[in-house]
Amino acid sequence: MQEFYERLKADKKYIIGLMSGTSVDGIDAAIVEISGHGLETVVDLIAFETFPFPSGVPQRILALCQPDTGRVDDICEMNFYIGHLFAEAVKHILQKSGIPAIDISLIGSHGQTIHHLPKDASTNPNASYYPSTLQIGEPAVIAHETGIPTIADFRVADMAAGGQGAPLIAYPDYLLFRDSVKKVGLLNIGGIANLTVLPANCSLDSVSASDTGPGNMCIDAVTQEITKGAERYDTGGTRAAQGTAYQPVIDEWLKHPFFQLRPPKTTGREMFGNTFAMECLTACRKHGLTDNDCIATLTELTVQTIIHYIERFVTEGNLIDTLYVSGGGVHNRTIMRRLSEVLADTTVESVDNSGISADAKEAIAFAILANESLHGHGGNLPSATGASVRKILGKFVCP
Repeated sequence: MQEFYERLKADKKYIIGLMSGTSVDGIDAAIVEISGHGLETVVDLIAFETFPFPSGVPQRILALCQPDTGRVDDICEMNFYIGHLFAEAVKHILQKSGIPAIDISLIGSHGQTIHHLPKDASTNPNASYYPSTLQIGEPAVIAHETGIPTIADFRVADMAAGGQGAPLIAYPDYLLFRDSVKKVGLLNIGGIANLTVLPANCSLDSVSASDTGPGNMCIDAVTQEITKGAERYDTGGTRAAQGTAYQPVIDEWLKHPFFQLRPPKTTGREMFGNTFAMECLTACRKHGLTDNDCIATLTELTVQTIIHYIERFVTEGNLIDTLYVSGGGVHNRTIMRRLSEVLADTTVESVDNSGISADAKEAIAFAILANESLHGHGGNLPSATGASVRKILGKFVCP
């Protein structure tokens, strides 16, 4: 036990960040060497891998996300089973990297979101619910099966303080990317797209962050429907590049109440999941669009909701100098091309160019948040989430 506490107190640590997002495509695992904490944080990515979920698991997770199919016994079982899969991802990346588990000080696990009901998230004025969120992937299982202390369930402390529970990545973005001269944007395009904005020479209070709307989620759902499951996503944005976006239906979709809400705001599969995607596909087909036109139109929706957010809530005459893009969307060449075309006065590039891996960025962020919690630092930013106070995030589980 004494050795365990000594490892946690060390200034330089190996921490594993685990992330499974709204795309439900697998588990991202990153081994990160972290020196210091707070403003002195320095990170070095040692190893990263995405471990696809076993066959059938994404479908089971998606069933949990829907009120009409999410059974309490399935949620109970999957909480522990997903924890086991997270533990297996840790074991695999340790084996592949040759690093023994004893050298890892801590695991930071975001978990798998199955439902998220933040304050003011409903577009139904008659809806009544207590703001809440649920991530599964039992940390006690992760800690026991790996023998490594684990911090998990990061969102709930922020929501308890009146926040949206996301985006939590804003604080790691601040630690890693703040610049004394440039206004920097960090755009992550996962299932949902979110944007952190760091004004030049910014303080914690001047950081803003918010979800902008659907990222890859609707594009993926429509691609799978059109190809009858043969393609899980539009690889490289190739299909979108071969189609033509139909602006009249995009204009209708942009009237969605979420896009009118002022930040901070978050969203997810509850709002922009399969039901919304299929409604979009039906609208496209009513206008006689080809399959590739449909995918191009959903892709353009993602681009325009990002641009809409930036123009309405960010620039105010002060353009973003550099927009770093991460997440699966960075590999969609159509999205990247369109962002560069519309944001002509902003440098739009992969966050890879900054020295941080675009694919690993969110897993790295949860390793950082685990380290911050260990040192007693708040990991949320009220300016980004709307919480009343900063909170130490996560629940600590010993092996």
